Amino acid sequence: MNSTETRMADVLHARLTEAFHPERLEVIDESEHHRGHAGWREGGNTHFRVVMRAKSLDGLGRVERSRAVHKAVAAELAAGVHALALDLGP
Repeated sequence: MNSTETRMADVLHARLTEAFHPERLEVIDESEHHRGHAGWREGGNTHFRVVMRAKSLDGLGRVERSRAVHKAVAAELAAGVHALALDLGP
């Protein structure tokens, strides 16, 4: 893992922590699994999986949770994060 990959994962982690104050948060760079696919770039930082549990998302449906996360990391998505797989719990 190079420092650029670490940086984007850290940025995503910081944005999500600030927005949701989660009890559990994992940001996993899965870019290398998508080598050769759409949106992949040399060096990674394109495909991430987020596993998050946050009381601040309680009462929201699956789509509402996803929209809230996408809104919180909109700048990173616009800056080149191609895919964001979300596991936000029930």
